[in-house]
Amino acid sequence: MRRAHTNTLVADAASPAEPAPAPAAATPAPTLRTEFDFELPRGYMDAEGVVHKSGTMRLATARDELLPLYDARVQENPAFTTVVLLARVITRLGDVSRIDAQVVENMFASDVAFLQDLYRRINSEGHTRAAVTCPSCEQQFAVDIAGGRLGES
Repeated sequence: MRRAHTNTLVADAASPAEPAPAPAAATPAPTLRTEFDFELPRGYMDAEGVVHKSGTMRLATARDELLPLYDARVQENPAFTTVVLLARVITRLGDVSRIDAQVVENMFASDVAFLQDLYRRINSEGHTRAAVTCPSCEQQFAVDIAGGRLGES
C-alpha cells in the first residue's frame, strides 16, 4: 500500500490482494423419495387370470386423503375409504393399465392389508423399514418391507 497525495491508502498493483474466501463446500440437498416399489404377498389376478405382484406406490397428498370423503361409496360405507385411497396412490401394478377402486376391491385381503401397512409406513414414518427380531438368535435388525425378496440385498 502506498499513500496518495490526499492521505488515503491506495492498493499497489504489485501488492497481493486479499485472498477471496474459500467457497463453501456444496452439500447436496437431501432428495425426497416420493415413490416406493413393492411386491405383493399373493398378487392381483386380473380377468384373464394373469397375476400381477410388483408395483409402485407414491406418497399421498392431502388431496388424496380428502377426496375419498366426498365419494358416495365412502359416505355409504366408511370402510371403502381404504379402497379409494389405495387406488389413488398405487401408480403401477404389474401390467395393469389402469388402477382404480375395482382393481383394489378384487385384491386378496392379505395384499390389501400389506398395502395399508405400506401406506401407513411411507406416509407416517417416511420409510418402509420394519424392526424385526430373529426367532433363533434374538438379534434385532431392520428389513425393508417394500418388495425385496428374502435373501436379496
